[in-house]
Amino acid sequence: MPSRKSECWLMVFALLLPTVVTLAYFKLAATLPSAAQQAIYGVGKGVQFLLPVVWVLGVLRLRPRWNWGGWANAAIGVAFGLTVLVVTWFGYDLLAGGAVMGPALAPVHEKVASLGIDQPWRFALVGVFYALVHSLLEEYYWRWFVFGRLRTLISVPAAVMASSLGFMLHHVVVLATYFSHSPAATAALSLCVAVGGAFWAWLYLRSGSLVGPWLGHLLVDAAIFAVGYRIVFAG
Repeated sequence: MPSRKSECWLMVFALLLPTVVTLAYFKLAATLPSAAQQAIYGVGKGVQFLLPVVWVLGVLRLRPRWNWGGWANAAIGVAFGLTVLVVTWFGYDLLAGGAVMGPALAPVHEKVASLGIDQPWRFALVGVFYALVHSLLEEYYWRWFVFGRLRTLISVPAAVMASSLGFMLHHVVVLATYFSHSPAATAALSLCVAVGGAFWAWLYLRSGSLVGPWLGHLLVDAAIFAVGYRIVFAG
C-alpha cells in the first residue's frame, strides 16, 4: 500500500492536472489545426480520467460500490442545476452587448471556429456530449476521486475547499480567455464555479452518490452550451 505522503503528492498532482491539460489544448495549441487541438484534448483528458481507475483500482485495490443516493438528493441536484440554468439564460439577456459580455463575443466565435465546431449540428453534438458524458466524468474525477480521497487525508471542510478550488482553477484558464478585458468578471465567474464545486462535494458527501451532483452539473453545462449556441448562431 502507498504511504500517506505519496498519496498526498498524488492529490497535488490530481488537483493541478486538469489545469495543465486545459492550458495545453485551450491555450498552447490554440493556433494549431482543429484536428491537432482535438488530439491533444483527447490524450490529456484520457490521462486525467484514467488516473482514478489506475490509482483506486490498481494501486489501492479498492472496489467502489454503486449507490443511488435517493430521490431527495437527486431532486436537490436538479433544483440547483435548474436555478443556475435560469440565472445563466436570463443573465445573458441582461448582459448581452454590454461592457462585460460584448467584448467576449469575438473570442467565443474564434474559439468555436478553431475547434471546428462552427456548424450548428457539430456545436450541438459537442454540447450534448459535455452535458451528458463529460459532466459525469468530471463528477467522477472531482467528487468521487479528488474529494473522496482528500477527505481520507485531511478534514472534510479542507477537502471541500481544496477540491473546489482545484475544480475552479482549470475553468479560470477558459474564462480568462473570453473575459481578458474584465478581470473582475473572470474572478466573479470563477468564484461561481468554486461555489458549484463545493455544493456538489457537499451533496456527494450527503448522499454518497454521484447521481445528484451529476444531474446538477449536467444542467449547468446544458445552460452554458445553450447560451453559447445563442452567441454563435443566433446573434
